[in-house]
Amino acid sequence: MKELPRMYHNNIDKDITNNEKVFSTMYSNTRGLSSIKTSAYNKNNYTIEQKIYNIFNSPNYIYKVDVTIVTDSGTFNKRIVGKTKTNLITMENEYIPIDTIRDIYITG
Repeated sequence: MKELPRMYHNNIDKDITNNEKVFSTMYSNTRGLSSIKTSAYNKNNYTIEQKIYNIFNSPNYIYKVDVTIVTDSGTFNKRIVGKTKTNLITMENEYIPIDTIRDIYITG
């Protein structure tokens, strides 16, 4: 195969600085960075709304899911079937206010 002519060939004689350089002073040492990275994936750092969203969008949820709900007044094992803007709806047609929930997780 023959080589095409270099009619529009341009020689570049300068440094190209169109790459973005980012530096963060948030982490002062690498040990703190690794501990923060591992704790960022801990589910305890999620907000309650994020945890509820993850439960309802998990592949295990079709209509109902068994969860453990920790509230101000105690810990309950419930089967939730839906959610409104401010409440969770259980299988027994109970409404649990999202504001009172401290932790929620799927029962194994």
